[in-house]
Amino acid sequence: MSDKVYEEIVDKAEKISLKWRSLPAPQRGELIRKFGEELRNSKDDLAKTITKEARKVKTESLGEVQEAIDMCDFAVGLSRQLYGLTMPSERPNHRLQELWHPLGVVGCITAFNFPMAVFAWNFCLAAVCGNSVIWKPSPHSNQCAKGIKGAWDKVSGEYSDLILILEGGNQEAVSLCEDKRISLISATGSTKMGKELAPIVSARLGKLLLELGGNNAAIVCSSANLDLTIKGIAFSACGTTGQRCTSLRRLFVHQDIYDDCVSRLRECFDELIIGCPSKDDSQIGPLISEDSYTAMQKILESLRAKKIEVIGGERLNIENPDEFYVKPALVLVDEIPDEMLEETFAPILYVKSFSDVKNAIEMQNNVSQGLSSSIFTNDIRESELFLSESGSDCGIANVNIGTSGAEIGGAFGGEKDTGGGRESGSDSWKNYMRRVTATVNYGEDLPLAQGVEFDEK
Repeated sequence: MSDKVYEEIVDKAEKISLKWRSLPAPQRGELIRKFGEELRNSKDDLAKTITKEARKVKTESLGEVQEAIDMCDFAVGLSRQLYGLTMPSERPNHRLQELWHPLGVVGCITAFNFPMAVFAWNFCLAAVCGNSVIWKPSPHSNQCAKGIKGAWDKVSGEYSDLILILEGGNQEAVSLCEDKRISLISATGSTKMGKELAPIVSARLGKLLLELGGNNAAIVCSSANLDLTIKGIAFSACGTTGQRCTSLRRLFVHQDIYDDCVSRLRECFDELIIGCPSKDDSQIGPLISEDSYTAMQKILESLRAKKIEVIGGERLNIENPDEFYVKPALVLVDEIPDEMLEETFAPILYVKSFSDVKNAIEMQNNVSQGLSSSIFTNDIRESELFLSESGSDCGIANVNIGTSGAEIGGAFGGEKDTGGGRESGSDSWKNYMRRVTATVNYGEDLPLAQGVEFDEK
């Protein structure tokens, strides 16, 4: 994209943010409500765009649009709940309070695997808080971005520039990160991407919200309901063809049920329906690109060279010969190989046995990422340990559900190399605003805090 076009986009975003912020928050919420209604009306068409471009199966594509709709509903309620605190002042006749104001222009960088939902997490909150958004989607999902923009344009009237799309690749992302006019950079992608962009934003002391990779793990205890467990594992490991940041990569199974669990997993993986994502019965579509397939095969070849048992992982001749359908891979390990400590964005599930739940938690935490985790157990002591300060070190910790499939009501994000960001629900809206601590003296004296005296002589 030319410098001229980029400058025009940023100029428009700045102008509309000043106009938009002057609207009372409930009025901003009303436009977000209308946006949600338009998404409802366009749900099927938007889902088809996701399936066509991002190659997600139909049910997941529909679920993604629903997630965007849910975020609109959440933001409408939030428009009347942007609360600040009022604190007691130590000084007489003084009021101490907290105010929240818009940041200005938010730069939103999204990945291919959730080409609409992640933008909705950011836009709905940023907009209801009074900001405009420049969206740099993945080159794999430009049509998805245009679909969302089209829905907004139908209802937004004079505020259509609140969403502006910046198409391109790495250079466009860098331009946003370098630009002091962009008050917040919210970036979703790989840890590598985050480590490259973060220094650029930090160099100008800009605000940064990162949602990066996750080498997620689940622990299966001896008391687990295996019927429930296998279903949760299969969706977490194979849903979206293993291309979610929350996809299950590592599985630790108690030694007493290890053989039974692995046998059931092998049977389950064999029965998964892999096919064209536009077909109603397909559970798994293709990988997004040849590069993704090559990265998957490189890891599996490295594991086989170490005499580690790999079940599955081969390319399947399905539908379009130019696409890369694969059978999900089970990797059975006795010791933890180096490959298991790194995230591969593909359906590879490492399985290892354990004898003590504390050791399983240690193995789960012993990676650089800290996004999502889960434990399957019917023992309350094990679940409470997992959720305690001595348990999972991830931003998401689940009991008796898999690592994938978060609801919008909770804050989404992770620790360590996952970036520390939080999006979606809870109080994530605070990322898109600046905090002002205000003291009002309504008396006739000027007492100082902490009893300091500064009397005139």
